[in-house]
Amino acid sequence: MFVRIDNTPRDYAWGSTTAIAELLGRAASGGPEAELWLGAHPASPSRILDPSQTGGARDLAEWIARDPHAALGLQAAAGGAGEPRLPYLMKVLAAEGPLSLQAHPSAEQAREGFARENAAGIPLDAPERNYKDAFHKPELLYALSDRFEALCGFREVTDALADVQRLVDAASSDASAALTAFRDRLAVQADAEQVLRNAVAWLLESATGIAELVAETVEAAARVIAQAGEASDEPPLRPFATVGTLAAGFPGDPGIVLSLLLHRVTLRRGEALYLPAGNIHAYLHGVGVELMASSDNVMRGGLTPKHIDVPELMRVLHFTPLPVPYLPAESHVGDVEIFRPDVPDFQLVHVGRRAGDADAGESGAGESGAAGVLRADEDAPEIQLAGPAIALCVAGSVRLQSPGGQVGLKRGETVYVTPDEASIAIVGDGSVFIATENI
Repeated sequence: MFVRIDNTPRDYAWGSTTAIAELLGRAASGGPEAELWLGAHPASPSRILDPSQTGGARDLAEWIARDPHAALGLQAAAGGAGEPRLPYLMKVLAAEGPLSLQAHPSAEQAREGFARENAAGIPLDAPERNYKDAFHKPELLYALSDRFEALCGFREVTDALADVQRLVDAASSDASAALTAFRDRLAVQADAEQVLRNAVAWLLESATGIAELVAETVEAAARVIAQAGEASDEPPLRPFATVGTLAAGFPGDPGIVLSLLLHRVTLRRGEALYLPAGNIHAYLHGVGVELMASSDNVMRGGLTPKHIDVPELMRVLHFTPLPVPYLPAESHVGDVEIFRPDVPDFQLVHVGRRAGDADAGESGAGESGAAGVLRADEDAPEIQLAGPAIALCVAGSVRLQSPGGQVGLKRGETVYVTPDEASIAIVGDGSVFIATENI
């Protein structure tokens, strides 16, 4: 069965006022539109546009609760512990400014933390609540804009140390004491993981000397950028430009300095990141499709007015330096690319012409354009479903066909596909993203 769904974008302050509307061909609300949630998460379940299809249920969460066999399939509804649930959440994300520095717990950490806070009597809607549910939250981000900017994961200490040394060299002679001391913290002869753990703990937990360090870092980074002139957008200089961006939005925040320890990443349209449990990250600017395990567990460490719990963040963080966590697509014949992370909760399928191909279609260009379009030909790609699916059209129009029926999708439209369809063929001139399980 094909069930049309929709939702209202969430109005977080960091959201763009125009990008989601432009991408999906909708009227803008006039306020920030940060995330469009497509799924059954209780904080913002997708609306069902025709409740007569679902026995009167008006949103996905209500339908799953009422009739899990129809919504999720017999196996999903009958197996596992706890209430039947859709294991993933798909989002359209549009960041006009930086999100918080954050990380997400593992499945074991989420279960333990949720039980601990329940036992402590902390209400689920309390601002100080860390664990809103008992589930992990790995996530995938596919860039739709020409560039998607992010911080993610700890880089090698030697690389961070080189940038801090450049700041020390750029600082005025009477304003580098705190920077020099921070450089010395990174230069100790010890295991890289321990160096990073100690540096992050000091930045986020100590009150002594942090204000001076942040001020010196911001001043020196501005000098580096000024000296670079037109070359300031080159990759080696982006960490320093990021310092200025973060300082403008969050003056005095220790996350400004912490950003120097992280990978500064620019995704091009069609590229993807995968952020597993424990990976510290902050999206900075851009539009993308985000797919994650259905959870709202976020440990924040800075760059936000929301609740920050440094000890809990330190518990879930992984401090081992690793390469940028790019997630390449599996190559398939034709117009299909599949992104499969190392968790069973979700996979992302994109059907459409790859970014950079010619004839990109009505939404294929511009800052918030789609990733490409599907070629209209007789050999329509066929997608095997591993469970219930959500399909979002972001350019042109497509027709989803199955042995049991079909549905048309235009730019900006979304449909929930029940698992009894088993497979769907995609026909038309458009670009569509499909979320389903990874089993």
